[in-house]
Amino acid sequence: MTATPVPGIVDAHHHLWDLGRRPQPWLDDPALTTIRRTFAPDGLRSAATRTIAGRSLHRTVAVQCIPDVPETEDLLALTEREPLIGAVVGWADLTSPAIGDLLDGLLAGPGGTYLRSLRHLVQGETDPGWLQRPDVERGLAAARDRGLRYDVLVRSHQLDQAIRLAERFPDLPQVLDHAGKPSIADGDLADWTRRMGLLAAHPHVVCKVSGLITEADHDRWTTADIRPVWDVLLSSFGPDRLMFGSDWPVANLAGGWNRWAATVDDLLDGCSATEIHAVLAGTATAFYRLPAD
Repeated sequence: MTATPVPGIVDAHHHLWDLGRRPQPWLDDPALTTIRRTFAPDGLRSAATRTIAGRSLHRTVAVQCIPDVPETEDLLALTEREPLIGAVVGWADLTSPAIGDLLDGLLAGPGGTYLRSLRHLVQGETDPGWLQRPDVERGLAAARDRGLRYDVLVRSHQLDQAIRLAERFPDLPQVLDHAGKPSIADGDLADWTRRMGLLAAHPHVVCKVSGLITEADHDRWTTADIRPVWDVLLSSFGPDRLMFGSDWPVANLAGGWNRWAATVDDLLDGCSATEIHAVLAGTATAFYRLPAD
């Protein structure tokens, strides 16, 4: 009798960059010296050796880093020839009057069928209502009308923008990246917890369990530091609206893919097989419309 294969992991959030082809100015930060080099899919294959609940890495979602359409075009073209990657979260200028044409060009270009979501680095915007700007909302509507999703990248103090976005765009599927970047290092989770409850009240919003170890003390964090955040996410969203992401190679700043995978393995202890599948593959597969295999 042939054993039933164990389903694989979908890593719903990782990055790739080739510094010989395209600069990444954000890596000029002295704190990022250890990841200031090129990272390619084979590097992720080599790094991700730890299983979670007996599952190995199977498919990924590649996410943009810089506000640059050519970078998105590079990711889409790479995905067309790279079986590990199943979808791309790209960037386009949501404020552009020509946003519809920009998106149509990306979707029709090489690898365009893999474009499933857009993201903007709202975490770096000083306007406390950036996501509610009329030109931004026009861009979001253009993405929605083309069947795209939206990855929300905000810091904890910006979560009110994410809540208003969920209210104003109930027909745009949204995913909160890195759980809204809670302040794990200083342990102040009260406001974040309240806002997560408000955001999770909108059923079209899901959440990535990603990027948490880099919000903790990079050198001294333990699973005990992450668990209060996990408990809030699980009670607020439920497993069917949570998805695992590594944030590799940024995760290397605080322990790397395998240490984060071991932590998630611990956090999932006590969950049912159905719940584990949702977090490790099912939610991401549905949200990003990945192949079901």
